[in-house]
Amino acid sequence: MKLPLAILFSISLLFVNGQNVRQLLLEHTWKASWITVPGIRPDAYGVYIFRKNVNLSSQPASFFIHVSADNRYQLFVNEILVSLGPARGDINHWNYETVDIARYLSAGKNVVAAKVWNDGDWRPEAQITLRTGFILQGADAAEEILNTDDTWKCIKDSSYRPIKISLPTYYVAGPGELVDMNAHVFNWEKSNLNDSSWSNAQILSAGVPKNILGAYGTHNEWMLVPSSLPQMELTKQRFVQTKRSQGITVPHPFPGTKTALRIPANTEASILLDQTFLTNAYPTLEFSGGKAAGILITYAEALYDKYPAKGNRDDVAGKIIMGRKDSIISNGDNAQRFTTLAYRTYRYLELKVTTKEDPLLIEDIYGTFTGYPFQFNATLQTPDASLDKILQIGWRTARLCAVETYMDCPYYEQLQYIADGRIQALVSLYNSGDDRLFKNALNLMD
Repeated sequence: MKLPLAILFSISLLFVNGQNVRQLLLEHTWKASWITVPGIRPDAYGVYIFRKNVNLSSQPASFFIHVSADNRYQLFVNEILVSLGPARGDINHWNYETVDIARYLSAGKNVVAAKVWNDGDWRPEAQITLRTGFILQGADAAEEILNTDDTWKCIKDSSYRPIKISLPTYYVAGPGELVDMNAHVFNWEKSNLNDSSWSNAQILSAGVPKNILGAYGTHNEWMLVPSSLPQMELTKQRFVQTKRSQGITVPHPFPGTKTALRIPANTEASILLDQTFLTNAYPTLEFSGGKAAGILITYAEALYDKYPAKGNRDDVAGKIIMGRKDSIISNGDNAQRFTTLAYRTYRYLELKVTTKEDPLLIEDIYGTFTGYPFQFNATLQTPDASLDKILQIGWRTARLCAVETYMDCPYYEQLQYIADGRIQALVSLYNSGDDRLFKNALNLMD
């Protein structure tokens, strides 16, 4: 199932009131301001929510906005995810995305909400940062009602803590997440939330496009540039099979089909799920009950006999799992939901659950694949069918190593090396014909 996000990007043809808005945004200081949450340490790890309610007399035919953040954001309009970003760059070339949100607006009350996070000292090596900030600029006078300023409401989500990843190798792809549902900010994207107790946002500075010379000296801020990339693909992806389990009997349809799984009180259980191939995805866990239960999720490309020996990656008997981890503490409520902020790379996912006096009901677990939206347009004509299988494996590898940049590996590094990038660019050009990620790579290298 393709989500709406995959078809939203249309900046290259954006015109409003006969003027090229893209050009105007590059030549003038923005009316919108970078905003943050008052009282936070600007460069520290943290997760923050920003909201703005607006009333419209009717549904607009078009409603373009330009949005960015440091480090990352998720943007929702009336409870629907409409943009993820910004595409990675550097302070002198800080990307913003352009989205037409008209289809998600309606007459009457509307809410635009963003989750923004800063991984701080834990951030991936590929993530450049200045400090925590969020900005949204409307494209014309009517749309400027959404410009970020101190009328936006904000709050820190104190439920998040970083988890250090300890692997006996070079790992620089970011932390795991510990989320305590007892402190979690729920329903932040919903229109019926009462945010009157939240703080008003703190203004940092005006949005400054790279073409403004003052950005080199007096501002010393993010130099905004329009992202040349489309939004990344988001496609729901179910796990294929349960590879092994301990402490619980797993029903047969689980996890390929949505099936409830009950973990009794005072139980320690583990379930190893197999995607059967490597993927980049946002894992989602839906669960209820289980007051004070702990849920540990570990992600791995393969299991180990003894590090670093992996052997046949299909085999799991007697092997151990090591890798990036997330941890969740249940608050005991119904309909709790956990989705990682950043995507995870895995073939295997292990759930370890420890319940207290209250049983835990796992209602569903699945992934949402993400990556640069390459389309495979090549054909291979050969009498040897096995070569086509090799081509499929190679193309999957190429796609896993192409998100907002080319990268050497999505699990350990996520770094765009120049020599690797040249090979990857040729692969994507020959097999897809899409040159946007290649051009982006050349600009970043420059």
